[in-house]
Amino acid sequence: MKYAVLVLYAVMIVSVLVLTARKSLSLKDFLLGGRNVGAWMSALSYGASYFSAVIIVGYAGSMGWQFGIAAAWAGIGNAVIGSLLAWSLLARPVRRMGEKLDVGTIPGFFEKRYNAKWMKLAASVIIFIFLIPYSASVYKGLGTMFRMALGIDYTWCVIGIAVLAALYLFAGGYRATAITDFIQGIIMIAGVLLIIWYIIRGAGGLKEGLAQLGQLEGSFNSMAITKENAQPLLSNVLLTSLGVLGLPQMLHKFFAIKDTKSVKRATIISTSFALIIAGGIYFAGGFGRVVLSKIPDATYGTAAAAVEQGGMVMDQIMPTMLTDQTVVGIPDWLQGLFIVLLLSASISTLTALVLASASVISVDLLGTIFPKRTEKQKTFTMRILCLVFVGLSLVINFLMQNTPIMQLMSLSWGVVAGSFLAPFMYGLLWKGTTRLGAWAGLLCGFLTALLPPLFLGTSVAALSGVSGMIAGLIVVPVVSLLTRSTLPPESILKTAFSK
Repeated sequence: MKYAVLVLYAVMIVSVLVLTARKSLSLKDFLLGGRNVGAWMSALSYGASYFSAVIIVGYAGSMGWQFGIAAAWAGIGNAVIGSLLAWSLLARPVRRMGEKLDVGTIPGFFEKRYNAKWMKLAASVIIFIFLIPYSASVYKGLGTMFRMALGIDYTWCVIGIAVLAALYLFAGGYRATAITDFIQGIIMIAGVLLIIWYIIRGAGGLKEGLAQLGQLEGSFNSMAITKENAQPLLSNVLLTSLGVLGLPQMLHKFFAIKDTKSVKRATIISTSFALIIAGGIYFAGGFGRVVLSKIPDATYGTAAAAVEQGGMVMDQIMPTMLTDQTVVGIPDWLQGLFIVLLLSASISTLTALVLASASVISVDLLGTIFPKRTEKQKTFTMRILCLVFVGLSLVINFLMQNTPIMQLMSLSWGVVAGSFLAPFMYGLLWKGTTRLGAWAGLLCGFLTALLPPLFLGTSVAALSGVSGMIAGLIVVPVVSLLTRSTLPPESILKTAFSK
């Protein structure tokens, strides 16, 4: 039965591909859907790109095991900061300024807003390099679930996922992904609600599950933030929430939305979606210790003991619960739906990452080196680079098999958001942001986020990423106030901030 659910999903993907595939897409159509994507599609595309197997498999399982019910703070942060604040603060100015400056990428924004060609090139390189580990973590989360649920060899599984994502992105561009994301967002809502119900039922019900968490050593049944969990918990909450305001694959949705009137409706939809998906999956993950203590393991006695003794990695916690037919009682057909849920979320995220990365090379990097390319050549290059990025992220996935999903994503998000959050946000909202101020914020955030993981390992990536974002937010206004002579020409500011 679960295979039938997968077949239905594949039919849906192929149908969208056939209906949206066009050979004669302009670059603006391919990259931004013609800046004509409505509120519902923009909001669900944003949410579906936000939450992938990285969150559902990697973060929810790992944070739920570490913090119990307090892991739900991550979901609340994702909804309030990563969705409500992001849409309320940035969506309108991004859409308006993107059209005024005729840009659709963060590097392009940096060049036009700050009159800084080299800043565009630096941003392009950072995006292309550091979104690859995030893409690799998406493959890893989904491949782990496929292997445990269907017994499919991991290698062939992730290759199949890569081919599927590359094909429909190559053929239809952003509009194809937005339409598919809309459908996949609805699948995700249904799937997550069922996950919550089954996992809590497997824990013995809400009251019993909380009681059993309370019997464990620690505060696993409480939302309280304690001295013991404050630093790692808040680091991950801020990284996955505030960091979104500096991620190119998320900000891309604002460049493409139909008009500023659509933003208000999209804000409500996106925030509600995030609260259901992220809040629900982290809350469910908080019962992992109780549920795993009831699932038998041939070697360690229970699945919980297997985690404690190193026989099971954190990335296997959620797949173990979502494939259990004894304690959790997941029926065969529902396993198929859960797989489709993860596939939907991951394909959405993967295509958003690919489009963001390919665009900075085709539009920003090659556009600077070869400015006389035709529109047809630019679009064809974009399509080819989409395939190249998918291939590179697949290779990195195989090379970093021993790195936990959570650490891969933290490194990627931390460096990219640390580099771009401050110079992008201040550039949108404050005319006084100077070129040197933006450069200082980018470099300071980049180095603060990257150097600790390089020397101390990826386990510190979340904390260093948050530190990079905060450092940038402090440095940009300070340096801007000291370097007024590097303000962009008044003509640029007048165009950028015109209503």
